[in-house]
Amino acid sequence: MSVSRHPVALRLERQVGSATKLLATVMVLPLIDGIFPALVVAGVLSTATGVVETGILIFGGSATAAVILAEMDGDRREMVTSVLLIGAVIIPLAALEAAFAPTFRGFLNLPVFERFAGLVILTIAAKTASSEIGEFLPSPGVIISLGLVASFDPSGFAIETSPEYVLNGAAAAGVGVAFALSIALLSPHLRGRVDIDRFRFGSAVALGVLALPILLGPFDLMQTEAPIALAVLAVTTLFAYDPNAGPAGDDSPDDDSPDDGPGDVDDAGEGDDSDAAGDDATGDEGLAPTDPPLDSPPNAPGPIVDDDVAALANGGDRDASDDDADPFTDDDSRAPWL
Repeated sequence: MSVSRHPVALRLERQVGSATKLLATVMVLPLIDGIFPALVVAGVLSTATGVVETGILIFGGSATAAVILAEMDGDRREMVTSVLLIGAVIIPLAALEAAFAPTFRGFLNLPVFERFAGLVILTIAAKTASSEIGEFLPSPGVIISLGLVASFDPSGFAIETSPEYVLNGAAAAGVGVAFALSIALLSPHLRGRVDIDRFRFGSAVALGVLALPILLGPFDLMQTEAPIALAVLAVTTLFAYDPNAGPAGDDSPDDDSPDDGPGDVDDAGEGDDSDAAGDDATGDEGLAPTDPPLDSPPNAPGPIVDDDVAALANGGDRDASDDDADPFTDDDSRAPWL
């Protein structure tokens, strides 16, 4: 993530160290700070669209893409192996946390908690878009804790689970791992061609769009099954991708740049021939064509100087001291430089 120069990313990079640990931290973070359980309890994963949006934007997103493209070294096999090892950890954890979602839903006032879940996503979107704004916003864990306190209702407490929540949670984490795998497989082509900062800002907008239906639920606004957040992310990807840009670190010259090829050698040879021909035209003594012959009479006109040529080319008259029999002034049909 050093390419994006985002302060939060740089601070996390210094704390974690290696690229594999950094990728693992980025993908496990939604499970630790409570973002993923909040979305499960809020019912975001109740539809297939919600599962895909949560997997790509929460477990994947700009942070995962930035780590793989900017920090991870090695060939595709090494990066794919690292992503699969991380996926083997987060998928069971996501399924385990999703299994307790019905229990949380039993002792929480869901309409109140859903508003806090939407605020969590909106806060993450703001922190992703601008680190300066993020400095004034509370952490996601603080918002979720406040939501638990504000929506706590012990009257409906009961320990229960549901296979549907487990499958949806595992599927969302699996979508995030598949997103990371696709980035790892395409990394040789995407490096240097994807503007990470632009993709990060677009991901923040997509997260904001994902939060709007949750926040505006009581007003029956933005309640649609259409994957609007995924559409925003797709448009962001198109704007962030530049197919004409070269891979990072590619200093090879462009096709239009001149090089010393066989054609240049032939051109140089032709130039030498022209020079040789010019030497022959001057004679053995190396005299210029405008020099008067050695056997010319004393009163023969001398060579044309630059001032005379300029004057004649501009339609002016030559110096009055010139000979009246000068062929260059008597014969108007000949150009002065012939």
